[in-house]
Amino acid sequence: MENSQLVSITFLAYTIIISIGSINCIDNNNLVTNQSALFVFGDSVFDAGNNNYIDTLSSVRSNYWPYGQTTFKSPTGRVSDGRLIPDFIAEYAWLPLIPPNLQPFNGNSQFAYGVNFASGGAGALVGTFSGLVINLRTQLNNFKKVEEMLRSKLGDAEGKRVISRAVYLFHIGLNDYQYPFTTNSSLFQSISNEKYVDYVVGNMTDVFKEVYNLGGRKFGILNTGPYDCAPASLVIDQTKIRSCFQPVTELINMHNEKLLNGLRRLNHELSGFKYALHDYHTSLSERMNDPSKYGFKEGKKACCGSGPLRGINTCGGRMGLSQSYELCENVTDYLFFDPFHLTEKANRQIAELIWSGPTNITGPYNLKALFELN
Repeated sequence: MENSQLVSITFLAYTIIISIGSINCIDNNNLVTNQSALFVFGDSVFDAGNNNYIDTLSSVRSNYWPYGQTTFKSPTGRVSDGRLIPDFIAEYAWLPLIPPNLQPFNGNSQFAYGVNFASGGAGALVGTFSGLVINLRTQLNNFKKVEEMLRSKLGDAEGKRVISRAVYLFHIGLNDYQYPFTTNSSLFQSISNEKYVDYVVGNMTDVFKEVYNLGGRKFGILNTGPYDCAPASLVIDQTKIRSCFQPVTELINMHNEKLLNGLRRLNHELSGFKYALHDYHTSLSERMNDPSKYGFKEGKKACCGSGPLRGINTCGGRMGLSQSYELCENVTDYLFFDPFHLTEKANRQIAELIWSGPTNITGPYNLKALFELN
């Protein structure tokens, strides 16, 4: 217990120190960072709590126990036992925790460090879980409002500097491929798989271009991980427990190929466009298939959930307050915290690869290199 309290106090002190050490005072008590800011877009892999503040279902929120049990000691809206990938990226970049855009007590000065726009359940397509999440296009619109606010509060020149030096981090697309199998999707049913993937990737690259047109130059992107083989997917067919959900496999593989090609085109077309593409599919697959190599005991069983592999997403009563669930004793043994989302330990490992991994796993730049670019 004493060690746990010491870690929490140390983490809090560290956050306060870097918050103070990375700012300069300028006129009118505005604050600007010496570091490049971090703007985060995406889904539940990155959502730091935006879904806490929208009218939605409990199934796309995580503001209840046992989420947040490790570092924060209480639920924050993050879909993990602790910190997410962007939290670690911020730490490595000497930034404070990047707050959810919708958090009501955000101050203007905080936005100069960056903002998290991600929403659990969000997709690149507007129709994915429509009305329940903040889709990518709306996240872009929310960023535009922050961009205007920065220019207004900091002055046009300083606002432009923040935007141009910032790093823009994205994880989006997975929900677009899962959604058609949870509900009737007229779009998915009316076109080929390839055309559907073209729409998803096209919406993503359109957003990248719009951020570029606003002044953004440095982009970090994760491709889609092997969530067709996540614990929740391994129990979809009760007659073939531990079998990956093949209908999604094809879509994910096609997405990752088209995303890579799309980024290469943007790199050719847009002067000054720089990107770090993390091969999340490979880094997560390696940990799922050989967990002990990376310090885990379980690579395909969730820490929190119910049923075979704890693959039914009942963690914290997600499917209803009366629904029971199991919780593992030692979360650090597990790659997955709930049937679809990683533990803090796993998020840290992935974040380290995004930050400073070699070009075969994060390239052509890694995020450390992007943050160092002026």
